[in-house]
Amino acid sequence: MVSRLTTTLLFLIALITPLSQVQAADSLTVEADRTELYENDTLTLTVQSTIELDFSLGDIFNFNMSDLPMPDLSALEPDFEVLARNQQYQVHSSSNAMFADITWSIQIAPNRTGELEIPPITFRGQTSEAITVTVKPGGPDQAEGVPRDVFIELSTDKDRVYVQEQLVLTIQLYFSGNLVRGELSEPEHATAMIEPLGQQREYRRTRDGQSYRVVERRYAIFPQQPGELTIDPIRFEGQSRDPQGKLRYLRDRAELFDIPVEAPPASFSGDTWLPARDLTLEESGLPKDLTLEQGQNLTRTLSLSAQGLTSEALPPFDSQMPDALRSYPEQPERQTETRPSGLYGRLTQTEALVGVTPGTVTLPEIRIPWWDTRTDTEQVATIPARTLTINGNAALAAQTAPGSPGRGDTGDEMTDSAGSQVSGSPAPGDGGNFWRYVAVVLALGWTVTTAVLLRRRGKARATPSEEAARPDQNESASFDILLSAAANGQANTPQLLLHWANRRFRPNHFRSLTELLAFLGDPELSQQLRHLQSLHFGRQHEPDSEQHSWSGDALIARLKAIRSEAARPAKPTDSLPPLYPASLAGRS
Repeated sequence: MVSRLTTTLLFLIALITPLSQVQAADSLTVEADRTELYENDTLTLTVQSTIELDFSLGDIFNFNMSDLPMPDLSALEPDFEVLARNQQYQVHSSSNAMFADITWSIQIAPNRTGELEIPPITFRGQTSEAITVTVKPGGPDQAEGVPRDVFIELSTDKDRVYVQEQLVLTIQLYFSGNLVRGELSEPEHATAMIEPLGQQREYRRTRDGQSYRVVERRYAIFPQQPGELTIDPIRFEGQSRDPQGKLRYLRDRAELFDIPVEAPPASFSGDTWLPARDLTLEESGLPKDLTLEQGQNLTRTLSLSAQGLTSEALPPFDSQMPDALRSYPEQPERQTETRPSGLYGRLTQTEALVGVTPGTVTLPEIRIPWWDTRTDTEQVATIPARTLTINGNAALAAQTAPGSPGRGDTGDEMTDSAGSQVSGSPAPGDGGNFWRYVAVVLALGWTVTTAVLLRRRGKARATPSEEAARPDQNESASFDILLSAAANGQANTPQLLLHWANRRFRPNHFRSLTELLAFLGDPELSQQLRHLQSLHFGRQHEPDSEQHSWSGDALIARLKAIRSEAARPAKPTDSLPPLYPASLAGRS
């Protein structure tokens, strides 16, 4: 019985390593699995050492893997990045002493190309020899016959853009094997607006005779300043298993070439800079014969659509109307749609028009200059002037005729059969045709206004719960640009506000200014933005022009207050989103 217990204890000693005291290492060796690699490859360092242990029986039940010592790897920086490390050990006895053979497998990746040195590693009084490795730029050529495990390809739909013009960036990640874990970074820029174009796509493609699984993501980028657009490198880090079940580390990075960004051409004649692939201006709601009765109302709708612009970039319509018409506009509706070719912005303005004075009236022409990015020329979207005929209303004429019921003392004012004034003025104290006419118009206006308010109430959205994010460097830069635009009364201030808010209030993502204002619930901010859009919209192409009638102090103060009220932290901006859902991981 005693002999069996002794044998069992010795067997436990051989399986685990109780470490009450670790003695100096007897040996230390370091080997690299290769000495030539490409800049996006990884290599494995195998570090082996034998140490003598001072064994205590009581430590068997208190053993922890973290008790095992580790060599200092800080000397690998800054030329290498340590990706992962693991360790194995085996205990044996010799000459009445206990020893542990420990093997560390360390995955490292180079941070630059050229001749790099893996410096000597020191552990328990022992020092290894330095190892020189050659890191070559790029990846293996097809001629070398070495298939790549992973690589990233970047492409754009154009090689130069204007300020605020849409640039579509496509990111394709190629990888082989069964992906266990993967993180693909998103494009980042301090000032440019970047919007994802839908969900990522997954498919298979053969490249250089090798079958790969491909993950594709597309983004719309809107640079806000002229110069060179430089996007941070796109990075991928992950792990996969080969057919034998061995775990492999995958790593790659790709840089997009610098994109020249040009200022708007000096020849552009418009007040609002609109670079788009296509732009259409439409009108509906007017009667075909362009006639209406006095006191009759009609609904006119104007729609402005642009391919390659967000709805916030589209200017509001001029609301000036002739005196013979009364206009009751609704709140403009802005929608931004995501399409495979990019973003598609739409601005819709609906207004009720009421004929007041019989006769003919001309609706002014609407002209919106824009820049066609396909032909690199200025175009003008136009709705021609419309001449409406307002017919006199017999009922109104009867009510305002001399001697009609309810009329007071007869004055000098007379009306013809069409109800239009021909001579004279009301006698003192006379309610007269004038006041009946005013009463009718006010009644019509009250009716239209009530209908508009009810329609707005039906369209109102519920305000989501507020969730603020802590600021980061990119958010701070975006906010500074927003404040500068607000101070100068720039036309793209609402667009920059939306861009900043999507960084400040992560993980919320606002597709339109309407959504953002509903989220903030700030009436003063909404009022300031309406004032800016109605009085100072445009002049992006004249950055040095002064806007004497605009003071951005109130808007800036409101923006700073909103920013300071955001307190709840969000995800760090440098975190990498998960590449593959769990349901797709492990599929070949």
